[in-house]
Amino acid sequence: MLRAVGDKPIAAVSAEVRGLVRQADEGSLSPRDLEGGSITVTNLGMYGVDEFAAVINPPHSMILAVGAVRPTPVVRESEVVAASVLALVVSVDHRAVDGALAAQWLDALVDAVTHPYRLLV
Repeated sequence: MLRAVGDKPIAAVSAEVRGLVRQADEGSLSPRDLEGGSITVTNLGMYGVDEFAAVINPPHSMILAVGAVRPTPVVRESEVVAASVLALVVSVDHRAVDGALAAQWLDALVDAVTHPYRLLV
């Protein structure tokens, strides 16, 4: 699990993610690596799944389902062009998180994915 992400530079977060992925591939994650979080991210896009809804893992309050990136025709300035489209679905435990707040969080995530250079400034 990533802890205190907001206090770390992007390079440190990236290194931690790579380390956790390696541990998961090796089957060496410990219970401490999996507990204490608030949001889970699950990715089936690497298996070609376009979009899915995931089930929240208690005690987490949210889960983000990440689908595959697909080339898709979109309209930009009255022209049909190809764009890479990614489906993100967030499921929220409304006992812990207000749906409007979750929508704002997802909007901020989409903004960060769409404009990653802003994370560096």
